[in-house]
This record gives sequence, C-alpha cells and structure tokens, in this order.
Amino acid sequence: MLKHLKTHWFSNTRADLLAGIVVALALIPEAIAFSIIAGVDPKVGLYASFCIAVVIAFSGGRPGMISAATGAMALLMVTLVKEHGLAYLLAATVLTGVLQIGCGYLKLGSLMRFVSRSVVTGFVNALAILILLAQLPELTGASWQVYLMTAAGLAIIYLFPYLPLIGKTLPSPLVCIVVLTATAMVFHIDVRTVGDMGQLPDTLPVLLWPDVPLTLDTLLIILPYSAALAVVGLLESMMTATIVDELTDSASDKNRECKGQGMANILTGLIGGMAGCAMIGQSIINIQSGGRGRLSSLAAGAWLLLMVVFLGPWLQQIPMAALVAVMIMVAIGTFSWRSITQMKQHPLSTNVVMVTTVCIVVLTHNLALGVFVGVLLASLFFAHKISRLMVVKRQTPQPSMREYQVIGQVFFASADHFMEGFDFKETVETVTLDLSQAHFWDISAVSALDKVVIKFRRQGATVNLEGMNPATQAIIDKLAVHHKPEQADALLAGH
Repeated sequence: MLKHLKTHWFSNTRADLLAGIVVALALIPEAIAFSIIAGVDPKVGLYASFCIAVVIAFSGGRPGMISAATGAMALLMVTLVKEHGLAYLLAATVLTGVLQIGCGYLKLGSLMRFVSRSVVTGFVNALAILILLAQLPELTGASWQVYLMTAAGLAIIYLFPYLPLIGKTLPSPLVCIVVLTATAMVFHIDVRTVGDMGQLPDTLPVLLWPDVPLTLDTLLIILPYSAALAVVGLLESMMTATIVDELTDSASDKNRECKGQGMANILTGLIGGMAGCAMIGQSIINIQSGGRGRLSSLAAGAWLLLMVVFLGPWLQQIPMAALVAVMIMVAIGTFSWRSITQMKQHPLSTNVVMVTTVCIVVLTHNLALGVFVGVLLASLFFAHKISRLMVVKRQTPQPSMREYQVIGQVFFASADHFMEGFDFKETVETVTLDLSQAHFWDISAVSALDKVVIKFRRQGATVNLEGMNPATQAIIDKLAVHHKPEQADALLAGH
C-alpha cells in the first residue's frame, strides 16, 4: 500500500503540484468557453472540470492525464440543452457515466490495439491544428499590445528553462502567466482578460439529483445523447491515454480508464456539471510542466475550484494573451513534426491514413468521425496487403494428377485471388488441395473453396482436401456445401 502511494502519488510531489496550478489556469477559460458552446452557465463547465479532474485522479487508469469538460463533448449537448434544459443535460451526464462503466467491464478499452499508429498520429496532428485555430479569435483584429504580450509569453515559455538555477525549478508556462498578469495590472494594459469570458462562480458545488421525472420518456430523450457522449468521451480518452503513454514511456490500464471516466461523469452530473473526458491539450501542458503522477490531476482540480471560488477577482485579471501563448506552445509541442519529415520513408497507405484523419477531424471538428474513417482506411489497406500475400502453387506429380498448395490467409479480400490460382480447363483425374499452410477465415473463403471443389468435380476429377488446421476444419465443416448436391448446384447457379 505504501509503495503504491509513493509510486503513483508522491514520487513527484513538487512538480505535480506546480503542474496542477498551470493546468488549472489553462482549464478556466476553456471550461467557460465550452459552457458557452453547450448553452449553459459557465459554472456548469467549471464545476465539471473540477469534479472530473479530482475523481479521475483516484479512479482513472492513466496517471498524469488530465480530464475535464471538453469542446468535443460540449458540441454534442447543444440540441439537448436547447430543447429540454439543463436538468436533462445533468441526467444525460449521469447516464453517460453508467454507459462508460459498462464499457469498462466489457473491456472495450482493449479495442485500442486495433487503432493503427498512423491513425493516432493523424489524431494528434489534427488536435494540434484545432488547438491552434481555437486561438485565432483572440488574435484576429486584436491590438498591438495583445500581439506583443503573446510574443513575450512565448519567449518566456521557451527561454526561461535555460536560466541557471531557477530555469528547471518552475514550470515556464506558470511563469509566463504570472509575469504577463503582473505586467498587465501594473501598467494598466487594456487587453482581453479571463473575466471577460464570463462570470466565475463564488460558491462550492452542492450534491443533488437532476430534477427530471424518472420515466421511460426521460430515458428515451437522454439515451441517444448519452450514448454519443459515452462513445466520443471514451474515444478521446483512449487516444489521449495512448499519447501520454508514449510521452512518459509507461503503460496505462485502458479498461480501468473507461470505468474511471464513467465514475467521474456520474459524480459530475450529480453536482451540476456537464459530461467531460480526457483533454490532450491540458495533458500535454501537465507533462511538459513536469506532472507525472495522480497528484497532478488531483491538484489541477483542487486548484481550479479554490481559484474560481476564493481567488476570482485575481483570476479575472489574467490576460487571455498569456493563455494563448501557453496553448500555442501546446499546439507546437503536440504536433508530430516527424510525421511530415518522414513521409518519404513511410508507405503511401500510411500517409493516406494519417492525412485523411487530419483532414476529416479539422474540417468537421468531429474526433470520432475522423478516427472512425482512419481506422476503416487502415483496415482496408491492411486487408488488401494481406490478400496479396496469399498464393496458390501448382504441382504435377503425374499427368493425370494435380496438386495445389495454398499458402496464406483466405478471407473475403483474397477469395477471388484464391480462385484465380486454379486451372479448371485441363482434364485430370485427381486434384489434391494441400491446405496445411493456409487458414480459412470467413464464409467468403469457404464459398470460394466450395466453388473450386465443385468445378473440378464437374470436370470429372476426384478432389481431396488435406492438411487443414483445426480452425479451418471447423469452419469448413460448418459452412461448406460442396458435399451437399442440392446446395452445391445452387451455389454455382448464383443463388
């Protein structure tokens, strides 16, 4: 127990606490902005970010990853809030958590192993672009002071670590925020601040049940939204966990993360917060600021609540230019520049999957759609590649005998190629199919085998099947029809 606490909680205490402050400051304007997108009061997003970050610190499967209210989730809530109000959103948030816990127990987090590297890279690059584009409204048509402060913030972020002694002691993003806020207050610089984003709450959240009737009609209203929120939330969380795994050179428990996200969303809905999930931007900030353990996520949520409730007047003075500088740093650090420089070395299919994922996510702002299309493309390319590795070799032991050796995987994509390997025009007495180095996977493969056997038999040949492994034998015994005359005739007739 003590070893577990030290490893996951207190092995990096100072850096985790400082990183939590940086993350909390970066969460505030985003939580407010996401609340506005969803059409709810800013405190809904702020309470959600606090609750999710704190709960996931204990229940999540990926230490050092930050979860809170997110834009991807907020976009899915707009119609529900507009048509049914906040109470139904809170109920949908609770149901989202229940569904996510169910996904965890079904071990759906393990499906991440089917997401290829090119899809993950495309997802990362798309998010980096979206993070950068999200800063443009703060810079478009702004005064020269805003540009100067943003440039100064970037200079502090990238140059401060090179200072002797203190350069490695304090996170440079935190130094950037403190210095620019002090500068704006001392010199009374007229720039947009956090206070201009919306009113900060001044009370602690209260635990309560959503004020909705517990009826089937309510369930039918919120279920479609909850299902969409659960899928998008888990997808973004699993992708972010994979990225943090690589950044920290450590492993995470994806199924535990599913359950943890569910617990966090249930409690969030019960304190008046909106559904959320992992945030790649804030997770990158946390990692780059030195955060590694669960304490960093707990600190981020705790600092967030303390700041907005008790230090609201001070937080409202933070210039948005300081946070823009931090987010630009995140975008630059998140983007996989190697994926661009190595495109010449990578196969064309890998580049197509990566670029397609980026384009769809950026154009639609739909992370789930981009990843879905990327996975689909990667699967099609993989199936095509495997199908070309299947070969049929012909041998002639005697003039009246033919032996065909099938090597490789026979499935829907290689079934036609499998049939092309046989010569049905020559007249022979015996045909032997050696399947010892082949594997038949599906009904398309079995159907192709049926057609080969039946065509040879119609030429008057005796067909022998040899060397089938147990799995191939089982699927052929179950699905094959070449030994059933009436079904065999129908197969070649096209029925």
